[in-house]
Amino acid sequence: MPKTKLTDAQRLDWLRLIRSDHVGPRTFRELINTYGGAKDALAALPALARRGGAARTRICTLEEAEAELKTARARGVELIALGEPDYPPRLKTIDDAPPLIAVRGDVAALSRPLIAIVGSRNASAVGLKFAATLARDLGDAGYGIVSGLARGIDAAAHRASLVSGTVAVLAGGHAHIYPAEHEPLLEELLAHGAAISEMPLTHEPRARDFPRRNRLISGLSVGVVIVEAAKRSGSLITARMAGEQGREVFAVPGSPLDPRAEGTNGLLKQGAILVTEASDIITAIEPILGRGIEPIEEPSRDEPFAPDHEPADDERGRIVGLLGPSPISIDDLVRLSGTSPAIVRTVLLELELAGRLERHGGAMVSLV
Repeated sequence: MPKTKLTDAQRLDWLRLIRSDHVGPRTFRELINTYGGAKDALAALPALARRGGAARTRICTLEEAEAELKTARARGVELIALGEPDYPPRLKTIDDAPPLIAVRGDVAALSRPLIAIVGSRNASAVGLKFAATLARDLGDAGYGIVSGLARGIDAAAHRASLVSGTVAVLAGGHAHIYPAEHEPLLEELLAHGAAISEMPLTHEPRARDFPRRNRLISGLSVGVVIVEAAKRSGSLITARMAGEQGREVFAVPGSPLDPRAEGTNGLLKQGAILVTEASDIITAIEPILGRGIEPIEEPSRDEPFAPDHEPADDERGRIVGLLGPSPISIDDLVRLSGTSPAIVRTVLLELELAGRLERHGGAMVSLV
């Protein structure tokens, strides 16, 4: 991953790679680590996918990437790469950090200590008022506010922190704001804050994009506050992801008679930090900020990036035979297959680029 800014040619290679079929953040990182760079990884994609069982795979063309980059910049959107100076410091520590984020607004807002405030779209008047109070008080204390631009609690948190600075994380691309009625709110927050997305500029958000968006909300933040959440609320997904990412999880208690408080009360039973005022959050967060941000530890590699040879049929067969719908660790695959880590990584890349493999957190994989 780069330690300085990419050239435009390198940025286009990164954009082509992440926009190609079956290449997600974890696969992108594995390809870069295996082949040493996006350009060589792009050259390897067709053969990898074919060996994994795909008849063909779509690779983003240079023309498509150039068009997206040009259109983004015309809209005031910059594509920032993982490892570049402006990339949000806490976001880069999660294991599925986006290789490229599309940022519009004040980029400096992303480097401040950020607190996420999320909750019910169908929020109560009390919930909306409390979310706004929290956001305002945290802003006055020097914290930026992160949320998802959704109706209800998200919008209340954004509006209350327009002056102090707020970050909106989009489920779709910058050309498809959801909900559309919040486009004026988005334009207003850009003066002191920012909007970010990992999706293509013209991508229209679908239901499955919102949980993916939620990991960025928690990943950007030191802690996540859930104000109101029903039992099956998407905010609870954000809380779970925050816990997996090592973020603090806060919850605002509510009436046992209100279904919108069922999720937050459940979080409190599971050990979330109870919040009745901003100082509850600040007291828990300040020691974390004092420790700084732990850098990513890259795995040591004693062997060359690319394997010495293409996996043999028997090696590939042993590795595929060990896989199933239940996740298994890559270390276990290496041990049980009796092959080298480089061969196992190559076979996994083949399967993933053919759409047959799913990667999970903690270096776990499973067959689709």
